[in-house]
Amino acid sequence: MTTATDCLFCRIASGAIPSTRVYESDDIVAFRDIDPKAPTHVLVIPREHIVSLDHLEPRHAELVGRMHLAAANIARDEGLDDGWRAVVNVGEGGGQTVFHLHLHLLGGRSLTWPPG
Repeated sequence: MTTATDCLFCRIASGAIPSTRVYESDDIVAFRDIDPKAPTHVLVIPREHIVSLDHLEPRHAELVGRMHLAAANIARDEGLDDGWRAVVNVGEGGGQTVFHLHLHLLGGRSLTWPPG
């Protein structure tokens, strides 16, 4: 399991790895995905290393809410008036490839259901 010291997203959040940031606060960073699956594909992450939704504690409730509020604000700023999707993959079977909690904000094209 990834630890904070070897976590790609922790290194992006700290600025050790460059990214194209679209939002930043004391506890959240959002940046463009380097392998986008839609015209707009932004990752919203907490600065704190949390492996996945499975690893949340009650103290994280407000943080997860702020992540969703950040996604909504970014979607507005990106002009995604026709709709957008927020996705959180959990575990390898759920499609998670980076083991640091992150929300995918996808938009800019018609999104089908089920997603895959």
